[in-house]
Amino acid sequence: MNDFFNLLKLMKEKDASDLHLKFGRKPVLRIKGDLIDVDEWTSPLTKEDLFKFIEIIMPPEGLNTFKKEKEYDFAFDNPEVGRYRVNAFWQRGYPGLVLRRIKDKIPTLEELNLPSVLKKIALSENGLILVTGPTGCGKSTTLAAMIEIINNEKVKHIVTIEDPIEYLYSDKKSIIDQREIGIDTLSFADALKHVLREDPDIILIGELRDVDTFQAAISACETGHLVFSTLHTIDTVTTIMRILDFFPSYQHEQVRKILAYHLRATICQKLVPKKDGSGLVPVCEIMIVTPVISKLIQDNKLNKIYSAMSADKEEGMLTFNKHLVQLIQNNIITPEVGFAVSPSPHTLQMNLKGIYLDEETKIIGE
Repeated sequence: MNDFFNLLKLMKEKDASDLHLKFGRKPVLRIKGDLIDVDEWTSPLTKEDLFKFIEIIMPPEGLNTFKKEKEYDFAFDNPEVGRYRVNAFWQRGYPGLVLRRIKDKIPTLEELNLPSVLKKIALSENGLILVTGPTGCGKSTTLAAMIEIINNEKVKHIVTIEDPIEYLYSDKKSIIDQREIGIDTLSFADALKHVLREDPDIILIGELRDVDTFQAAISACETGHLVFSTLHTIDTVTTIMRILDFFPSYQHEQVRKILAYHLRATICQKLVPKKDGSGLVPVCEIMIVTPVISKLIQDNKLNKIYSAMSADKEEGMLTFNKHLVQLIQNNIITPEVGFAVSPSPHTLQMNLKGIYLDEETKIIGE
C-alpha cells in the first residue's frame, strides 16, 4: 500500500489523530493516544518518498520557505481524504512530516465531553478567553466548538487569525472571516494591526506568542471586543504567570490590573484515555474571573486562586481534581488514570474517599 492517498484514507478509517512520516521507517499513526506502525505499508520510507509527499501536499509558495527556513506549517485539504494540519521539518539531514487530521464536522461540546459551562463562557459579550494546554491536547477543537456556538446563536462578525487555518466554518447567523498567516496576511502582527478596521465583534488569535500579540488582544478587549486565544500552559496560575513573563518585572503590577479587568476565563485541558478504550476525553481546569478572582489577580495573591475556584458553587468553575472526580464517578475514566494525571493525587484521593465505582471496587478503604 505504498500510496500516499491510501495512507490518508487508512488514517481516516482507523480514526487516527496524527500521521508521522520519517525517513528509514514505516509510517506511524497515533490512534487513541498510542503510536502504531502502519503494517500495510510494505517498506521503510525513503528520502524520495518524503520529497514526493511534500510535492503532493505542500503549496508551491511553501517550498521555498521550507528549503530556506527548514520548517513549514500549512494546511492540506483534499475532497477525497479530508483536511490536515501539517508540519514539515528536517531531522538528521532528511525531511519529515507530521499530519494532524482535522475532522470534517466541528464537534459540539457534548460530543467532546466538555463541561457545559463552556457555552456560557463562549457567549460572553467582551474580554479575553484563553484555552490552554500542551501541544495535541485539543485546544483548537475546543475553540472551534465555542466559535460554532456563537455562529449558531448570535449575529456577529468573527475574524480568525490562524497559522495555519484548521477547522473551516460556514456562515450561519454570524459572518466568519478566516485569515491564514503566509497566505492571507504576512504575520500575526500585521493582521492584528489592521483587524479592528475590519469591523469585528469577535477575534480569534491562534496563539498569544509574545508581547505584541498580547497587547493587540488587550487593545481589542479595551474597545469592547471578545477575544479568544491559546497558550501552551498547563494550569490556571501558570497561564497568568506566562503572560506576566512577557513583560519586565516593573510592569507586572500594571499587567495584573489589565488581566483582572479584561480576562473572562481560562480553560486549561489535557486528554486522558477513556475507561472503555474508545479514545480520549478532556479533563479541564476552568477559571471564571469573578470579582473575587479579579481581586486575587490584581493583588498578586495567585496562590489563593485555587481555593476560590474550589469554593465556587454557582459559576461552574472546575479544578482538575474536581473534574477528575466527576469523570471517575461517571465511569468515564479509571481511578488509576485519574491519579496518574492529577496535579495533587493526595487531594484527589481524599475527594474520592468513600466513593464506590461499582459493587466490587472502592477507591479507598474505610
